[in-house]
Amino acid sequence: MILVTGATGLAGRHIVPALLEAGCRVRCLARDTEKARALLGEKPELYPGDVTDPASLSGACRDIETVVHLVAVIREKGAVTFDRVNAQGVRNVVDAAERSGCRRFIHLSALGAREDPAYRYAYSKWLGEEAVRRSGLAWTIFRPSVLYGSGFGFFDRMAQSLRTAPPPFAPVPAARTRFQPLAAADLARCVTLALKDPGSVGHIYEIGGPEQLTYGQMLDVWLAARNRRRIKLPVPLPLMRLAVPVMERLLADPPVTGVELKQLELDNITDPDAVEKYFGFKPRPLGRGLKEMLRTSR
Repeated sequence: MILVTGATGLAGRHIVPALLEAGCRVRCLARDTEKARALLGEKPELYPGDVTDPASLSGACRDIETVVHLVAVIREKGAVTFDRVNAQGVRNVVDAAERSGCRRFIHLSALGAREDPAYRYAYSKWLGEEAVRRSGLAWTIFRPSVLYGSGFGFFDRMAQSLRTAPPPFAPVPAARTRFQPLAAADLARCVTLALKDPGSVGHIYEIGGPEQLTYGQMLDVWLAARNRRRIKLPVPLPLMRLAVPVMERLLADPPVTGVELKQLELDNITDPDAVEKYFGFKPRPLGRGLKEMLRTSR
């Protein structure tokens, strides 16, 4: 039996079906079991719980052989903080897994995780990794670049940003930061392959799609997939650093946060051939992946 945390998130909505299709028995930790049932269907077993509540994790880990830990937050809100979820939440799940006798642990981190508190999100992901690495579990860590697919993600934020700008314009950060967008379905395939491969134990896999693209280039592909056009307006980063704190004060859900803006100082890329090198298949390019996503969401 495999326990999946974060099953209703973007990655989880692809990983859970992939595990079921591979013949695995799956239990999903869910804060809202009704929502989880609506999203994931009748096949996975559901267990009510939360990674920030250690008491709920003991039962969730009972009779579990493998944990696939996907829970993370990319924005803080109230008590939902990077430290509480991305760092301490991982420690809670690792502790419960070890107490239950579970041996295998797959952890979803993020490309750019680093031991540098200046990058608060990336640092919280590094702390989560440390909890996994220091455990006695047979662990594998994935560090993907930005993910896309069914579920709220990077390109939904891009769409949100476009809605704040009057047509035909599209604000674009004037940054050369590069990303390597990866279809969540391709990540799911990597996870299922890693679970079957004893050689993946103790490995950190930095993976991404086959293209290294700037925000503006990704916007071009996103617009083309929807047969839409916009005139890109580069926004200098110093101006964004002034505007973003104002948006955070005025908007409950701004299109970008100060933490996200700070991350633009760092490229979010790895070897373009990493997926093929480690897992033996070529991930789909962004244009094709977005068109597939649009077809399945209709």
